[in-house]
Amino acid sequence: MNRPSRHGDHKPLCQAADYRDSMHQTFVDLLSGNRAHAAAFDDRFDDLQAAQHPHTVTVCCSDSRVLQDHMWGNEDPGRIFTCGNIGNRVVQRTDEGDVVSGDVLYPLAHTGTETAVIVGHTGCGAVTATYDALTGDVNDLPGIEGCLDLLKPHLEPGVEALPDDLSRPESINRLVEYNVDRQVDVLVGSDDLPSDVEVIGAVYDFQDVYGGDRGEVHIVNVDGERGVADLQAAYPAIQDRIRRLWAY
Repeated sequence: MNRPSRHGDHKPLCQAADYRDSMHQTFVDLLSGNRAHAAAFDDRFDDLQAAQHPHTVTVCCSDSRVLQDHMWGNEDPGRIFTCGNIGNRVVQRTDEGDVVSGDVLYPLAHTGTETAVIVGHTGCGAVTATYDALTGDVNDLPGIEGCLDLLKPHLEPGVEALPDDLSRPESINRLVEYNVDRQVDVLVGSDDLPSDVEVIGAVYDFQDVYGGDRGEVHIVNVDGERGVADLQAAYPAIQDRIRRLWAY
């Protein structure tokens, strides 16, 4: 069945009602889950009524498979300030040019947050679409193309540097790392970043690309340093979680 149009081409009333019922039931199920959430979390907001002071801001890709709080085992409000967008970008476009996104800067500038984590993920659709746009001709909705346009200048050198013997999935997953690196560089290089903020680049793997369990987070960059051996020496407590697919 084709998705009903929002403009013209009205469906017969019975079919439209069936479509609405299915959508309503989906949301009813979500509300049921929220009831359980509210019961469990009721007293966890007691100390957060007036303000928030999250220790970490995460910038993740908008993807239903990437569970921003759950990937860290976090069930406490107020600990993590979560941002999500297509391609885990830290950049937004303004009349004055490209700047660090306000949703990333807000906790760093105003809530005392001292750790920023940029989280890419294996098989990223935004990176795939940007790769296709840079190597061919891709047409999409203007809002989506606008997001890809923000990624293109950061990914283009990476596309050009890819080894020739890689499969398409291997190329995409290396570009996922490359994109994380570039977003880290943008944030670290910004004059708007407070000097005491640590910026970490990571990849969330649910496709068995890095080894280990599905859903593990692998560190690929800290404050612009991406050498695995150097990072493992600097952070021995997490050295088993520091790994890369691509050294370039």
